[in-house]
Amino acid sequence: MDWGMKNRLARIIKPEDGRAVMLAVDHGYFLGPTSGLEEPRKTIAPLLPYADSIMLTRGVLRTSVDPNANVPVVLRVSGGTSILKELSNEDITVSIEDAVRLNVSAMALSIFVGSEFEKQTLVSLAKLVDEGERCGIPVLAVTAVGKDMARDARYLGLSCRIAAELGAHVVKTYYCDDFDKVVESCPIPVIIAGGKKTPEIEALELAFNAVQGGAVGVDMGRNIFQSDSPVGMIRAVRAIVHDKISVAEASKIYESTKGTKARRAAG
Repeated sequence: MDWGMKNRLARIIKPEDGRAVMLAVDHGYFLGPTSGLEEPRKTIAPLLPYADSIMLTRGVLRTSVDPNANVPVVLRVSGGTSILKELSNEDITVSIEDAVRLNVSAMALSIFVGSEFEKQTLVSLAKLVDEGERCGIPVLAVTAVGKDMARDARYLGLSCRIAAELGAHVVKTYYCDDFDKVVESCPIPVIIAGGKKTPEIEALELAFNAVQGGAVGVDMGRNIFQSDSPVGMIRAVRAIVHDKISVAEASKIYESTKGTKARRAAG
């Protein structure tokens, strides 16, 4: 692994503690104007100081993120589908030249193991890794499993291992029972997806259990920007990941900011 690759990875996974807090705001590429992200700039700006990196599309990056913010970017480079069609029918939608122009720290692509277009997404991952290696940009593989496959250690472990075998540098997956087995069988760093909006205490428990189980951190979106206190939630999640505090202590951080800049999500 060359210097540029190592340097970019160190921007995402902090070398001081080997942990990462990623803010996911790429939902619009298949969901459209997601609740809480109708105006991306307004949502993103107050959260950036607490994120180690931000995962988003090039359109939102160019229109809604201040280039002076100096936040490491994990660029979503796969897409081409929406919730109205088969989601697994994705392709690479961004050139490596544009990723270089945008000075990204990593590129993110979804793989759909067990879905109709499994092969297409896995081959796209392999091609993206080749391009990334050529330019010194790491690849984050985002795992998704088929509709008939349970999100359990067996299938998530399968997806993560395939991503690693194809050359991904980091993998993002879901938390599950026996999560430590998923991590043990995956030779690259694992980051946990925040998933759909849940009560704040459950999202904090997810973050805590994930890092306790071996994840290097979280990539959380809706459980932060759809919270009634987005800043409070990202601060609480950050404290769990980096400061290794308890869920109860993190909950106090969230509650302490709730009354200041609280913003209720539309749904």
